[in-house]
Amino acid sequence: MRQQINRLLFLIGIAAIFVMILTFDVSFSELWGYISNAGYWIMAAILLWAGIYALNAQAWRIIMRCSGPCPFSVWKIWQLTVSGYALNATVPVGGVGGMPYKILETSRLIGTKRATSSVVLFAMMHVFSHFWFWLTGVAVYLILALVATWSIDSTMVLLLVLTSLISCGGIWLFRKCYHYGLVSKMVLLIGKIPGLHHKVGRFYDNHRLSFVDIDQQITALWNHNKKAFRQSLLLEYLCRWLQALEVFFILVMLGQYAGVLTFLFAFLIIAFTSLFANLAGFIPLQLGVREGGFALTMALFGLAPEGGLIISIICRVREIVWAIIGIVIMKLK
Repeated sequence: MRQQINRLLFLIGIAAIFVMILTFDVSFSELWGYISNAGYWIMAAILLWAGIYALNAQAWRIIMRCSGPCPFSVWKIWQLTVSGYALNATVPVGGVGGMPYKILETSRLIGTKRATSSVVLFAMMHVFSHFWFWLTGVAVYLILALVATWSIDSTMVLLLVLTSLISCGGIWLFRKCYHYGLVSKMVLLIGKIPGLHHKVGRFYDNHRLSFVDIDQQITALWNHNKKAFRQSLLLEYLCRWLQALEVFFILVMLGQYAGVLTFLFAFLIIAFTSLFANLAGFIPLQLGVREGGFALTMALFGLAPEGGLIISIICRVREIVWAIIGIVIMKLK
């Protein structure tokens, strides 16, 4: 059964990669021109993500070791992380295609309950770090506005307020989930959907002890191992900052270099674009979401919106490269 599911995910991933390649907003000749102009910068972006995935893997490893020994090598955790994100990018189920894959692969050695709790906790930590990332983006923008005496129009005020509300609300909600658990409440919430009440109710009753056990492992990280919690969160938060380097490389390529200010611009661009992309996370493959997000964010910061198209294209190329790598290494033992 595990092999059949993995084979299905592998085939879906391959098909989705072809869709991603065929749905660029430019012709292949234009695409090749962008890649050629990017030169070694695109290689820098691709290599950068090898390091980001390594930090993601270490954050997950820290979480996994909180509930017992980790029987997986550093390479195996990295491989599962890369393949998981490749499936997230390609399987059109709201960016969570990699979670079942990672649970199946790790449950062989650590059991289903522990595998589920570690994968859920890592996914929660990934999202939790984004809330802090977006809130930091608001602070960085306000500091730059004060230092550079920018004028903040009503559109920007609305964006900053909404971002702050979403971030603070998300931080509050996730702290509750870390403190009281998540899985049981999610299953019961799904059971309130019309037509699913009796089926979900029976499923919950039959597996209630398993759900309670998973929730206890989730709450244990926050309640009994705050050091590991902070280490994992710090690594994930650092990954968000490193993501800004990718946009920084492209801005430098476009002749926008102005020292630290360029990096802070890159940080703001990736922060607000990732917010737009996550709000529209239900769109399969995120087609068109980030492209529009990059263009809109560039315009909001007074930069040429056309630069957003170039950034989105190069980021899409990098994503396809890593999606191919992630899908291929699914077959490695």
